[in-house]
Amino acid sequence: MRMLINSPQTVVADALRGMAAAHPELDVDVERRVVVRRDVRGGGRVGVVSGGGSGHEPLHAGFVGYGMLSAACPGEVFTSPVPDQMVRAAAAVDSGRGVLFVVKNYTGDVLNFEMAAELAEEDGLRIERVLVDDDVAVTDSLYTAGRRGTGATLFVEKVAGAAAEEGAPLERVAALARRVNESSRSFGVALSACTTPAKGSPTFDLPDGELELGVGIHGEPGRERGPMMSAREIAEVSVGVVLEELAQVGPADGPVLALVNGMGATPLLELYGFHAEVARVLAGRGVPVARALVGNYVTSLDMAGCSVTLCRADEELLRLWDAPVQTAALRWGR
Repeated sequence: MRMLINSPQTVVADALRGMAAAHPELDVDVERRVVVRRDVRGGGRVGVVSGGGSGHEPLHAGFVGYGMLSAACPGEVFTSPVPDQMVRAAAAVDSGRGVLFVVKNYTGDVLNFEMAAELAEEDGLRIERVLVDDDVAVTDSLYTAGRRGTGATLFVEKVAGAAAEEGAPLERVAALARRVNESSRSFGVALSACTTPAKGSPTFDLPDGELELGVGIHGEPGRERGPMMSAREIAEVSVGVVLEELAQVGPADGPVLALVNGMGATPLLELYGFHAEVARVLAGRGVPVARALVGNYVTSLDMAGCSVTLCRADEELLRLWDAPVQTAALRWGR
């Protein structure tokens, strides 16, 4: 095992200590595993809280900041955070206008955020929850009942955070977040397995010359395994599957937000080349790309591969997407 770590037992705590040192605008509680905007209470905004297992960075802590998340709760690697973290985060960001929990559809996350919402409401907080379930590869997986939450989480957190920054009420922020999720679909491809610090070896077996179509962000199996394909061929499969599912959402020729997301080990040289193929396929289908984002945003440790996320975007969603954001991993317009 070759990893730039001290030990598997301290990898999350060490990463949080590094985040605290690099980003003084964040309040990073290493022991209790909560990352909060330092200025969160001053503006009287709805709080937007998310979280999940570590290993998907920059999701979620990398998206805490102006115009996006108010707080994030990192769990152990590929393990849900616990309800106490979520309750602590909600209390830290509540300004009296309520808190939105953004929850990826994984069983541990769903159960723990549900319990946290109940506990927070007992403490007098108003809580709304939005479930992200955009992955179209499989209906159920090792970690979920229903579709998995993947790349659309970034879209949901950005739009919800922008609406909260503008002063929208909790019900409106939650409704926009649900609309983004309902308008988004994703599909991922793995070229190699990832290695968790605790295991020290690949989490699944993917022979040389093969790829996994429809893989999850924890290495869960996808639709099928087959021989390696070119970027052009992978784009045609991925975009085709996403558009097929997205056809039920809106007009076939409506504009989309497009995310070409790396799984952690795929360099930008390859991701931009892949995006060129995605853009080609979309143009051939008559689908305009209103905005595009390319990079490693919703990762799976050191997995090689990528995912494609498309979101049907009307003028309001595009305005909120374009709104200023300033986080560790995403920033523009400010």
